[in-house]
Amino acid sequence: MPHDAALVAETRAWFLRAQEDLATAEMTLRAVPPLRSIAAYHVQQAVEKALKGFLVWHAVPFRKTHSLEEIGEQCLEIDDTLHDLVDRAVPLTAYAWRFRYPGEPEEPSRDEAAEAVGLAREVYGAILARLPADVRP
Repeated sequence: MPHDAALVAETRAWFLRAQEDLATAEMTLRAVPPLRSIAAYHVQQAVEKALKGFLVWHAVPFRKTHSLEEIGEQCLEIDDTLHDLVDRAVPLTAYAWRFRYPGEPEEPSRDEAAEAVGLAREVYGAILARLPADVRP
């Protein structure tokens, strides 16, 4: 039986936005000079949107929050095999605000930003792999 078209479209929209954030993070790291603080922000956004897309697919409501721990805990109620990945992603929550404003800490190192992009790609792929093919961008 085919999946509900509206649910497929809404879920896919979350993953398309996550994909855009990942691409933005990668492009800003390749910029001259690299824009590491912007990359960090988009890494957090990509993970947040992938997790929220997973919740949308499973009809689990969520608050408007950037907390990857809160969103991740909701995802773990659906699939506890994501535990290690969610635990590793939770520290990315700080990237939603940490480097975004004057007076905040220096931007992340190149290695830190690159590792964060890799982790975001891993989360995106793992979440998407747990969903039907018709929701994949």
